Amino acid sequence: MRDLVAGMRYLGKGQRWVAQHGRWWGFGLIPALIALVLYAAVLTVLAIWSGDIAAWATPFADGWGSPWQGLLRGVFVALLFAGGLMLSVLTFTAATLLIGDPFYESLSEKVEESEGHCPPSPDRPLWQEIWIALRDSVHVLLRAAGFGLLLFVLGFIPFIGQTVIPAIGFCVSGFFLAVELTSVAMQRRDIPVRERLRLLRGRKGLAVGFGTPIVLLFLIPFVAVVLMPGAVAGATLLVRDLVPGPAEPSEPERGAAAAGPDQAAAPYGQPGGFGPPPAPFPPNQGPPQAPRYPHQQSGPGSSAARPPAGW
Repeated sequence: MRDLVAGMRYLGKGQRWVAQHGRWWGFGLIPALIALVLYAAVLTVLAIWSGDIAAWATPFADGWGSPWQGLLRGVFVALLFAGGLMLSVLTFTAATLLIGDPFYESLSEKVEESEGHCPPSPDRPLWQEIWIALRDSVHVLLRAAGFGLLLFVLGFIPFIGQTVIPAIGFCVSGFFLAVELTSVAMQRRDIPVRERLRLLRGRKGLAVGFGTPIVLLFLIPFVAVVLMPGAVAGATLLVRDLVPGPAEPSEPERGAAAAGPDQAAAPYGQPGGFGPPPAPFPPNQGPPQAPRYPHQQSGPGSSAARPPAGW
């Protein structure tokens, strides 16, 4: 449950980031608008021809009487169009990312730079980056299509097919949509697609919490275009926490490195180090001995001097 909420927060963080950087939001709208026009045309054709497709796919119902023939084909048309919408949500993201690969790569880099560190991109030409993105998208979409076909068949089960199966379908679509959206930042880190799937399978709640609200919102006309730049920004922030980069050196380490190899190697109070040398012990007296039973001391003391709980 915690991961689900965290995934939703990343979506909100991404939208907030583009709201604070309006120029980059407008920059990310361009490929989404192009993809929207293409998908609107395809869905319109599907809606017009869905009745003929249903009649062609169910020839065994030609002799059925009313209302069973109309009911069966009506359910088929509804599932066909719902499946088309789900597929369009998944492929819309992939197509938009392919169309706008240079756009979203620049947007993702800007998000990472604003957060303090941006991993360098692999030294590859643009055509190779687009080919890798296309290959990875096909890999993800084939997996998503397999789940979609299974859920489509299960949708014919009475009651469950109209209630539980659509809810599962939204979650599955949300997971694969999260895989697609995180591909920009993952590809910059040169993480192969199978490893991306493994990483997000290990945090299913995070991926579903991030992707499922986007699936639902993308079903509203034109909302996909408006939210796409923020979705890419949120996915980039998610990847930064899911795949943390190399740790930054601490302040003492940076100071030691700046002091040079000789001084960095010498500890405080030793030749070549900073500060006075340690004072010798008084004559006829060794180093002070720690109390044998420190937990019997009274008064304030450090937590290191007390035994751990349960002793």
